[in-house]
Amino acid sequence: MATMKKESVKTMETMPNKGAWTAEEDRKLAEVIATHGAKRWRTIASKAALNRCGKSCRLRWLNYLRPNIKRGNISDQEEDLILRLHKLLGNRWSLIAGRLPGRTDNEIKNYWNSHLSKKINKKGKQIEASNRECQKIEKKTVEISLELKEDNKPHNGSEEGSNVNFNIDDLFDFTDEDTLNMEWMSRFLEMDEA
Repeated sequence: MATMKKESVKTMETMPNKGAWTAEEDRKLAEVIATHGAKRWRTIASKAALNRCGKSCRLRWLNYLRPNIKRGNISDQEEDLILRLHKLLGNRWSLIAGRLPGRTDNEIKNYWNSHLSKKINKKGKQIEASNRECQKIEKKTVEISLELKEDNKPHNGSEEGSNVNFNIDDLFDFTDEDTLNMEWMSRFLEMDEA
């Protein structure tokens, strides 16, 4: 049982540190990289006397400690470029970061996930709501158009599409006419028979 405790203590000592980096660790890593260069990350971690793995040192250097990293808020132009590049390239963060000098792929990925994707989803929902509203208006317009067509249809059996409705008996009322005035009609009818 005593041997198990020694083994667990031994593994605890060799396990790399996890969690937030301290300012002292950052300083040590930067000094070693300044003298030896940014290569062979496993040996850099041991030369800096850090209880961190090589991958952790590499990521810390690339994402936070490099001197050419641009810090601060992402501008509107950078945001627009990220949106266009993401539409073109998808989630290829390192390729997108290559087009934005001083920005890291990790920073762009985090900005996308925390800000831009939510913004896009919100705009998409607004567009969907607008499309639904347009469809309702179109449907109402079609209904009104059909009602107007129905109202303009002839109801007395006359030619379809004719908007003039009249009764022929109302137009020619011969009830109080004397026979002399109808003489022209009889001549007309005689000519028609000949």
